[in-house]
Amino acid sequence: MGNRHGRYSATGHGKHQPHPPYKYDESVPKIPTQTSTLANVNMGLCLPYAHVDSTLRALAGQAEGFGRHAIGGLHGPLYHVKTLADDGPGSLRYGCREKEPIWIVFEVSGTIELSSYLNVSSYKTIDGRGQRIKLTGKGLRLKECEHVIICNLEFEGGRGHDIDGIQIKPNSKHIWIDRCSLTDFDDGLIDITRMSTDITISRCHFFNHDKTILIGADPSNTGDRSMRVTIHHCFFDGTRQRHPRVRCAKVHLYNNYTRNWGIYAVCASVESQIYSQCNIYEAGHKKLAFKYLTEKAEDKEEGCTGCIKSEGDLFVSGTQAGLTPITNETCVFCPSEFYETWTVEPPTDALKHFLEHCTGWQCIPRIADQMPVVS
Repeated sequence: MGNRHGRYSATGHGKHQPHPPYKYDESVPKIPTQTSTLANVNMGLCLPYAHVDSTLRALAGQAEGFGRHAIGGLHGPLYHVKTLADDGPGSLRYGCREKEPIWIVFEVSGTIELSSYLNVSSYKTIDGRGQRIKLTGKGLRLKECEHVIICNLEFEGGRGHDIDGIQIKPNSKHIWIDRCSLTDFDDGLIDITRMSTDITISRCHFFNHDKTILIGADPSNTGDRSMRVTIHHCFFDGTRQRHPRVRCAKVHLYNNYTRNWGIYAVCASVESQIYSQCNIYEAGHKKLAFKYLTEKAEDKEEGCTGCIKSEGDLFVSGTQAGLTPITNETCVFCPSEFYETWTVEPPTDALKHFLEHCTGWQCIPRIADQMPVVS
């Protein structure tokens, strides 16, 4: 596995905390910078995924957190996208509907105008490294699928009712979304609902949007109690709300930078469990970081909110945490119950600088691959 261990900090609490179940490894190689403007941007940080761009398929199975088992199209041939057309041979849509495992790469750069949701089938990697691809008009839909990796794409300008950048529902699992830029859709940027689980969102940049990430559909979907999502090393850049909003699910947030929200940063609703660790919360006009909403699950007689545990978070620029005291420590899960290692750094200026400059789409060369090719 490519997981790396970071050091622990309790900066947000201002007092010493017990050591967590992960270690700091000073021998970890640093993420290579991709352009001269990003030189030395890692500033000595211990960062995740230092090696995943060394070979084309090094991404597979290397996510941290709940989506760590996602292998995408690891065992399938390469499929080359040769056209920006919405459909037809050589298009992204044509490759995504194939039933067998496929690793999709791009031979063109530009904008793909989607006329309808693009459905992604199981065991697919959509790998945007080496080109600059923007999806607009509609978004991706991951419906009843598993083992999907989406890497290094841009999503912008989705229009229409219930149009999300990436919509994951129902019953999808083992999903990894990495280094994507998402902005300006009519509904959400990422929606994860209806028992979709074991998902990681990493190193993404979210900006110029209202409802950013929704996890859990509504209180009537009691099956969403099985959902588990990790969000880490993401930059929420002035987006209005939902970083994320959670119902029922277990969510681990770490080393994210959320700034200048319009309503709140993170919202815990009915029965949700949120473990917020070593994140940076920097308020603008609205100061409250954590919000609680009461809703009633369909199979319960009374409504309730969710629970948030904040460990090592940094609240700056007058940010008010707004935490509700946890009366029972067991009401929030511990990530180490589910995975042994993850990469976490103290919420410092160096981490903030990295997240401002190295999240979202990146100018990353694509490494050659020796596997067979399908057209």
